[in-house]
Amino acid sequence: MDSRPSVVELELELNLVLSPERSVPVPARLSYGSHDPYAVHITFHLDTGTPVTWVFSRELLVEGTFRPCGQGDVRIWPTRPHPAAGVTHSGRQSVLCLALTSPGGDALLEAPLPAVAAWLERAHRLVPPGGELNVLDLDSSLAELLA
Repeated sequence: MDSRPSVVELELELNLVLSPERSVPVPARLSYGSHDPYAVHITFHLDTGTPVTWVFSRELLVEGTFRPCGQGDVRIWPTRPHPAAGVTHSGRQSVLCLALTSPGGDALLEAPLPAVAAWLERAHRLVPPGGELNVLDLDSSLAELLA
């Protein structure tokens, strides 16, 4: 029996950029599981009491840690923190920007790039890139669809 974890998660605080002068912290959870090996889930814990979850490809998140990528609803790129995040010294930590668009509105969020990169390394140990098909149970999925 494989004793490796089947899910890797990371609780972190993102900054929701409201304007060039203002941002607010947003608690969030990154989740990746071998049951859905192509996708990452990010759940935002908002003051409304109802968490909001976005799902997009792990490959998109990986690419976004190095260069701008994505189009449409999810765009990701690495950069320096927004001045409104409250960090103003010259040695600022790199951040990962996530621009999310939905019918309900747009959001620009900043995540700590080193923490996201370390979490992605854990996800890659769980399911190496290119190994996604090895963990999918296609027979069970097909049987479920045909039932």
